[in-house]
Amino acid sequence: MSLRAGIVVTGTEVLTGRVVDRNGPWLSDRLTELGVEHAYTLIVGDRPQDVHDALRFFAERGCDLVVTSGGLGPTEDDLTAQVVADFQQRPVALDVPLEERIWKILEGVRSRWPDIDEEAIRAANRKQALVPAGATVLEPVGTAPGLLVPPPDGTDGPLVVVLPGPPRELKPMWGAAVEEPVLKAVLERATSYELRMLRLFGIPESEIAETLRVARDGGVDIDALEITTCLRGGEVEVVTRYEPTQASIYGAFEDVVRARHADTLFSDDGTLVDDQVADALLGAGETIATAESCTGGLVAARLTNRPGASRYVRGAIVAYDNAVKTAVAGVDPALIDEHGAVSEQVARALAAGAIARLDADVGVGITGIAGPDGGTAEKPVGLVWFAVLHRDGREMVRSLVIPGGRDDVRDRSTTVALHLVRRLLLGTGGLPER
Repeated sequence: MSLRAGIVVTGTEVLTGRVVDRNGPWLSDRLTELGVEHAYTLIVGDRPQDVHDALRFFAERGCDLVVTSGGLGPTEDDLTAQVVADFQQRPVALDVPLEERIWKILEGVRSRWPDIDEEAIRAANRKQALVPAGATVLEPVGTAPGLLVPPPDGTDGPLVVVLPGPPRELKPMWGAAVEEPVLKAVLERATSYELRMLRLFGIPESEIAETLRVARDGGVDIDALEITTCLRGGEVEVVTRYEPTQASIYGAFEDVVRARHADTLFSDDGTLVDDQVADALLGAGETIATAESCTGGLVAARLTNRPGASRYVRGAIVAYDNAVKTAVAGVDPALIDEHGAVSEQVARALAAGAIARLDADVGVGITGIAGPDGGTAEKPVGLVWFAVLHRDGREMVRSLVIPGGRDDVRDRSTTVALHLVRRLLLGTGGLPER
């Protein structure tokens, strides 16, 4: 039986959506890498009973490991450590050396605020040094230590790993936790898994459902694989987890995907289109620039999101107003008058302007109607024209009517643009036709 784990994310601000949970997905990936089956994630508010109920939920379902995130600060609503101690039936006691280490960490705060009430600060942070009996302390990255709290003596309950909420503290502390003997002993029972991701662009998610049917009808035991599909920004991700003994089954499944989707499969190792574009530009020693209207610089933002982007990104023009299209990007105003700002001709002119004005090898031009207003019968909301031109005369020009709201149109347009660049540079992978 596989090793199962649950994640408890605490914080009313996360529960209500004011703060987006980044810890749960990150921890899920780390557990999967270790061969642990991530069974559940529960998000609860800063209420002791709710945290206790979450722990009980996991214990009743046979989880071997529970990881908590948040609730380790000095304020009254930071109660995770105490709740976990109570759940594991372990009394807490003040760890004086730990208290002193935390107090030393706070020297910076105390020096910046000379009039601060140090006794109040010390009292508030003393609670962070209360350690359950038998627990392993993870040294603070901020001011909050983490904990590895075993189940009650003589029971088979879950080991609870207690981590702080800020990701900058949680991530390095998790690295320290997996090196501790008590957690290593639990992880020894983990199963070895392989994880593969295929990325496709230019097909609906329903096509993958048909591919699964074709694979099964062709004798591939896909029930032996854990296959999940996700539509993200116009791309379809197919993630498969399997034990090493099932490698041949996965190989047969991947062969079916390749055969049915040769024109749209662009990544068989999980790499993003962003990575492939960057690598292609670096490999060719070429540069790129954008002139964007409806996307407002989002393509340039993705191009520059990687370290070292200055080696291949020349710059960007956000040509939202028609006057900027002509004065800065060099679009002939006659093209706008004759064809309209949202047209193939203007998209081409924007791409050519990016090359000429910013001295790039590749130019990307985008113009469209993101909505919610501004559409007509001839040019509906969601219509976007893309042009990717190369100095040597190669080009990729497309128009798409992208469904969804304004954010959807803008977000997916950036993905389409990057795929056009990838295809121009590499000549592989399909795209929707006009």
